[in-house]
Amino acid sequence: MANIESQKKRNRQTIKRNETNSRVRSSVRTAMKKVNKALEPSKEEKNIEQIKANQKKFEKTIDTAARKGIIHKKTAARKKSRMAKKINTLQKQQVQAVS
Repeated sequence: MANIESQKKRNRQTIKRNETNSRVRSSVRTAMKKVNKALEPSKEEKNIEQIKANQKKFEKTIDTAARKGIIHKKTAARKKSRMAKKINTLQKQQVQAVS
């Protein structure tokens, strides 16, 4: 255990930051899971509006994490791009099925 006051303070700050960062990372993963669950092939009726709403929330969450430095900005961009690609593919499939 540290004896120096400044090190004790750094330890307290580290614990607080670790909890905050963990919470934000968890919310990013949760938002991603909600979008992925809506995209599962087992679902009969896929509601594009609901998927888009989940995607918007996911993008907002991951952008916030990237802005705070919890996730690297290029990692955030990559994850958003992959998610958008999945959703666009689904939309094209639904358009072709209707036609």
